[in-house]
Amino acid sequence: MATRPHRLVPMAHVSDVEKSIEFYEAIGLQVGDRVQIGGRTTWASMTCGQTRLFLVAASGPIDAEQQAVLFYLHCERLAELRSQLIAGGFKDGGRFGEAGATPAGPGVVYEMTYPFYMPEGEFRVYDPDGYCLLIGQCA
Repeated sequence: MATRPHRLVPMAHVSDVEKSIEFYEAIGLQVGDRVQIGGRTTWASMTCGQTRLFLVAASGPIDAEQQAVLFYLHCERLAELRSQLIAGGFKDGGRFGEAGATPAGPGVVYEMTYPFYMPEGEFRVYDPDGYCLLIGQCA
């Protein structure tokens, strides 16, 4: 095949693009372009290195229980990012899925785990619309 796509950029439908921009800026992405209609941001492009994400205003309610996508990000200093998020106001959720842990929700950062596919560690955080982000330590 001579012609094929060379990049995939996820586009997430969100209830409030500006609120989502604030969340993704907290984890290190920067807002690039914005589209505003009637004084409301309806689309934005977020970037950090090779990481790209488009945010678009949803046309209906967002149901966190129905999210069928998970965003996986890589970070060079994972523990530092987790500490930075907590210092910036994110809640420490404890160990995800254990009794007594804070239920999944926006602005909650869970403890690092060390699954077989990411032995250097990863942690979980949810954005304002309930999208799950797993952030793993890259070597």
